[in-house]
Formats: sequence, structure tokens, C-alpha cells
Amino acid sequence: MAKSTIPGEVFVWHDILYNGPRKPGWPDDVTLDARAGFLEDATGGGVSKQYVLETLKTQYAKLKIASDYDTLVLWFDACLFDQSMLCHILACMWCLGNEHADLLCIDAFPGIDPYHGLGQLSPEQLASMYAQRKPLKPDHFLFAERVDRAFARQDQTEFIKLATMAAPLPWIPAAVTRWMGEFPDKVTGLGKLEKLALEAICSGLETPMDIFSFVSARETPPQYWGDITLWEKINALADREPPLVKIEGPNARLPQWEGLADLKLFRVYPTEQR
Repeated sequence: MAKSTIPGEVFVWHDILYNGPRKPGWPDDVTLDARAGFLEDATGGGVSKQYVLETLKTQYAKLKIASDYDTLVLWFDACLFDQSMLCHILACMWCLGNEHADLLCIDAFPGIDPYHGLGQLSPEQLASMYAQRKPLKPDHFLFAERVDRAFARQDQTEFIKLATMAAPLPWIPAAVTRWMGEFPDKVTGLGKLEKLALEAICSGLETPMDIFSFVSARETPPQYWGDITLWEKINALADREPPLVKIEGPNARLPQWEGLADLKLFRVYPTEQR
């Protein structure tokens, strides 16, 4: 985006707001501390709690002054990761009394199939989308508050309602439905990503990247997760009692952050118990 012809400052938000401990709306210090610890764990220790905490504080400080800008355009994908983040940011803006922003979110682009998100677009393609931004209205913010509250509380009754309603933010029902797919089922106790990863491993795929490709090909676009999340799921399969997979490599578990270990040195196998 910075290389496109779109004017202005680019600011990236970092968090996994569909999961983890937090309260709805604007976070207090206790919430930020809990989020920092959660994100340290979610990256397998790849980023420190202190680094995450500083990043989060910088983000919310930036959001506090967002109303100072003449134009604020929120660029988000239609996936679970982005939609939960969008709703949280809108809920926080509503808390601040800031209702002035445009939204740009698309779930398809000509010639790109499968389409997962804006990150697949070139600078020129991104610039071509700029005219499609739409001004946000009060009902968008109020609905975002509701969605943010559901994710913060992991309210499964509310998730069912959100998944089936006509939503002011039309990508929310599919995003919520995808998150519900991660709830452990009653038979295996596994969510969708864990099931797909286990299927890949039991089919004979051993390298992390082969497993990634298998799972990605069977995911419903737009894909909300990346390698960090999938390695976390595979590590969880190895940590179950009894374990469902075994991991061989320089470390006991797959590295969930770049630089922790060479991913090419790892192999994953189904356990004999299966």
C-alpha cells in the first residue's frame, strides 16, 4: 500500500481479536497486560510480552488521535481475523466519539482465485480499489459493538444469532460461522484446523509446509489464519494426552515465529496410538 499512489500514512494494527482474554471496547491496563501475555504464548514466545505490550499501547494511542486526520480509511479483509479486528476498532472509535471513517473491504478481485485478501494485490491493484471505499454510519458502529462484545465474551449464543442475521457489516456472518468451526466437536474434541492438520499428517505428509499447503487448499476462502496459527494447532495435537502427532526436529515443538528454528528441519508424524 505504501508503494501505491494512495496518499497518506499507512498504519498497521496487530492483534488476534477473535480469541484470547479481553473486555469489550476500549481496553484498560489489566486487559492490555493480559493481551500481551496471550500474544506471547500465541507466537510460541517468538515475541516477548513487553514488546507486545508496547506495540498495543502505541496502537491505542494512535487510535485516540485518529479524529485529528482529515480522512481515515479502514482497509480490512472479509476474513475472521480482519472482521473481528474491524469490529473492535469501530467499537473503540465509538467509545471515543469518533464516527468519521471510510471502510474498504472486498471479498473478491478479478483474476485472483481463490481470493483471500488485500495482501494478494499489487500496489496498482490496491490503488484501483480506493474509489470503492464507503462512509461508515452509526448503525455500523453499533453493530460492531455487538460483535466485539460477542468475541470478547466468547458468547456462543450470540455467535449463533450473528451467524444467521442480515448484518450491517455483511462479512460478519461468514466470519463468525468460521470461528464457530474452531469450537471443539463433541466426538473428537478438535476444531476444524486441528482436524485438517491431522488429516494431512495421517495422509503421509510430513513437512510443515506440505501440511500447510494441504490445509490451505481445503480452507474456505477467505483464509483467516497463517503459519503461526497452524503451527500452534499442530503443537496442540502433540501436547494432547495421549498425543495425536509426534514432532521431530531441533526443538520439541514447531517454531511459531521466524528465527526460533529452521522450519525445514522438522517432520511431523501420526502417533502409533491412532
